[in-house]
Amino acid sequence: MTMLASLFSPSPLLTTAASTSSSAASSQQPPSAPQSVNVRLPAPRPLTTTLAAAAAAAAAGLLLLSPAAPLHAEAEFKTYYGTAASAANYGGYGGNASKKDAAEYVYDVPEGWKERLVSKVEKGTNGTDSEFFNPRKRSEREYLTFLSGFRKLAPVGAVLDNLALSDVGLQDQISSADDVTSAERKDEDGQVYYEYEVAGAGAHSLISVTCARNKLYAHFVTAPNPEWGRDEAVLRRLHQSFKTVDFSGQD
Repeated sequence: MTMLASLFSPSPLLTTAASTSSSAASSQQPPSAPQSVNVRLPAPRPLTTTLAAAAAAAAAGLLLLSPAAPLHAEAEFKTYYGTAASAANYGGYGGNASKKDAAEYVYDVPEGWKERLVSKVEKGTNGTDSEFFNPRKRSEREYLTFLSGFRKLAPVGAVLDNLALSDVGLQDQISSADDVTSAERKDEDGQVYYEYEVAGAGAHSLISVTCARNKLYAHFVTAPNPEWGRDEAVLRRLHQSFKTVDFSGQD
C-alpha cells in the first residue's frame, strides 16, 4: 500500500517544476485587471488624509480668529481716579483718570467699558461725577454721585431713602425689590461704609456709601437681571473696589 501511495503522490520535482512553469507563464502574461485595481485602490487614502488635514487646519484657523477669553483678572480692569469736582470747576470733558494727584476716590472699570461724559447740569442737579457702561448693554453700568456738606453718615436706612429721592431708577428698583439688604463695614483706616444690595424685579444694584472731606460719596453698580446673572462676579468686584483716597501728599 505504501508503494501505491508513493506512486500516486506527486513528485516534489514535478510540483516544483509545475510551480516554476506556472510562475513563468504568469510573468509573461500582461497584468490582469484585478492587479491594476489593486494598484489604484490605495490612491484615495492619501487624498482622504489630505482633506482631513485641510479640515483640521481650517478649524484651527477659525479658533485663532475667535476671541480668547481673558486669562488673568489683572488684565481685565483699570483703575478710575475721580476728583469729585464741583459743577463750577468742572470742564465737562471727563477723563479724570489721568488726575491721580487730585483724586478723591477710585474704583475699578472693566476693560472695554465706555465712559459717559457727565454734563455740568447733571453734575449740579444730582451730583453725578463719573459713569461707565458696558457697550453691549448700556444699562449695565457703574457710576458715582457725591453731595457736599455731609460730615458723617445718617442712619443706614435713611441714607438709602435719601439716595432714591434723586434717582428714579433706584426708586423703581426698591419699590419692586424682592429683597433689600444693608450692612456696615470699616476699612483698614477705620472709615465707615454702608453697603446696600437691591434685588429688583428687573435689575440688580450694589451701592456703597461713605463720607469724607465733608462730602457724601455714593458708588452704584447696576445691571438688568440677565446681565447680573452672567456678570455677577465682575459686578461684585467693581462694587468692592470703590474707596475714597488722598494722594495729595504722595510723590
